Formats: sequence, structure tokens, C-alpha cells
Amino acid sequence: MSDTSEKSAGSDGNTSYGHKPFKRSRSHFADRITADGRDGWPVEAGRYRLVVSRACPWAGRSLVSRRLLGLEEALPLAVTDPIQDDRSWRFTLDPGGKDPVLGIRYLSEAYDAREHDYPGGVSVPAIVDVPSGKLVTNDYQQITLDLATEWTALHRPGAPDLYPEPLRAEIDEVMEGIYRDINNGVYKAGFASGQQEYDEAYEALFARLDQVSARLTDRRYLVGDTITEADIRLFTTLVRFDAVYHGHFKCNRTKITEDAVLWAYVRDLYQTPGFGDTVDIDHIKRHYYQVHTGINPTGIVPLGPDLSGWTTPHHREQLGGRPFGDGTPPGPVPSGEDVTPAEQV
Repeated sequence: MSDTSEKSAGSDGNTSYGHKPFKRSRSHFADRITADGRDGWPVEAGRYRLVVSRACPWAGRSLVSRRLLGLEEALPLAVTDPIQDDRSWRFTLDPGGKDPVLGIRYLSEAYDAREHDYPGGVSVPAIVDVPSGKLVTNDYQQITLDLATEWTALHRPGAPDLYPEPLRAEIDEVMEGIYRDINNGVYKAGFASGQQEYDEAYEALFARLDQVSARLTDRRYLVGDTITEADIRLFTTLVRFDAVYHGHFKCNRTKITEDAVLWAYVRDLYQTPGFGDTVDIDHIKRHYYQVHTGINPTGIVPLGPDLSGWTTPHHREQLGGRPFGDGTPPGPVPSGEDVTPAEQV
């Protein structure tokens, strides 16, 4: 993740959560992979590797976008262990503890190949150039926009338009508020080092959730009548909310399951191919509760919440809307990328 919580490179960073003011870091490596290759990184099938943690909401965006657009073969995936050690994200889920393509044990090695002695944290999502082993970008805000707009030559037939040009101004406006108060807001509350800092984040978070709930009362999706980048960005926070943000981050006015509109909305997306099939609740819970020792020093991972409702009927189809616009759903999850459904965790 691209913040002080997920970029920690050591146990001191883990124990500092909640003991110093929270400030999200800007992405240090902001090169773009584009159709014309203007930053030196042209779109090319198989050249790059997308490194994610399934625990991370920022990486979760890229997982959803990649599935919806059918970029699985063009942009192969590397998944890190949800538990970090003193060198941050590691490939201990792979045989021999090395990524089988990049041949590295830690994502930090790709950062070092790009900039020796890089002093910052190691964040996901990250895209690595396979031939050179160098990190290309960790710009979590731009990666998914570029997947939608610069990688179009490699999209699957029937891929949806996740960032339609006529709606971009409205999408950007909606996403800005969601980012500030919800995506980032849960972290500002969870890592607050003082009561006022926490109170302000908490109030802004739930004010924005109430606003979003009202917006979605009579419309299936946030902008227009199809799934867009805005829905992806809201989904990755909502799907984690009751499992980690409500208790672990003290965002406990209400659960998402207690808001009829938001609970139906997030279930609608979860049940849409490309969303729920990227979500690993086990990785999410173990990461937050075991890594953030500054706010959960025991490292105990709670058994709840009850996840049995995720596949229950949501009835949001009654609002109309066309999930994929003129396109079609993505195909089956590629072999080796499947996750355990939430209701079976």
C-alpha cells in the first residue's frame, strides 16, 4: 500500500502506528506505462509484472481492474505474503521464497534495482519491468487509470470502459471525496495519535459514507449506469470495512451491514465477476491485525465477523444499470489466482 501503514520496512514502523500523526506518502516512482511509451515504458504484453498484496485496498483496485479488462495474460501477477518482516513485502508464498519470474525474495530488491539505497518505504501495487528487474511505478492512483485508458490494445473483447471520457469530470469529483474521507479516512482514524485527530477523521468518514449511501439509494452505480473506476475505489474499502476498519481502526459508528443501501451495493459488486473473486479475507485480516502491532500489540486475529451474507440476494438489479455497459463479464479466474470466497473463510 502507498501509505505509512503498509510501507513500513521494520518492526519499529509497525509499533509506531497510533503513536505519531498519520500522513500518507506520495508515490515516489510515478513513471507511466503508456501506449506511446513516452516515459520510456511502452505497453507490451508480458513485459511487466504486477506485484500486489491481497490484503491491500490500493492493490485491490489493480486486481479488480485487471480482471474486468481481461489483462491477466498481458500483465502477469505476483502476490506477496500478507505478513511483512523487517524488509517489508516478501515472496514467501512462492516455492523457495522467491518470485518465480523476477527471482527476488523481497519487493524492495526491485526498488533498489531502480534507485540504489532508495530511502522510502516499499509499497504495493507495484509494476516491475521483467527484463531489467526494475520497479517502474508504485503510483496507486494512476495505475488503474492507465490500465483502463493506455492498455486498450490489450483489453479482452467485451472489456468495459471503466473511465468513460464523457463522465470523467464527475468520476474524478466523486472519487476525490471518497479518497479523502473514506479510502484514506479509515487510516486517518485508525492511526490517529490524538483524540481530536481521530474525532475529525471519524466524523468526515461517516458523513461521506452517509452521502454515498444517499447517492446510491436510487442508482445502482456511483456515476452513470455502468461500473466505473469510482465503484472500484469505493468497493475495496467497503469490502474490508466490517472485518478490519470497524474494530481495528475504531470506525465503529455503524457496520456496512447495518446500512441497507451500502450493504446491498457492496454485495452487488462482490457478486459481480471481477470483484469478489479477487478478495482474500484471510489475507486481509491477518495483515491488519498481525502487522499493525502499534494498535494491536497482541497480534490476535479476531474470528469474526460473520461472512455468510456476502452471496445473499441484493436486489440492486431492480435499479437497472448495465454492469459492463455494452461489454461482457470477464472470463473465469486464471488457474492459480483463485481465492477462498468470503463465506467459506
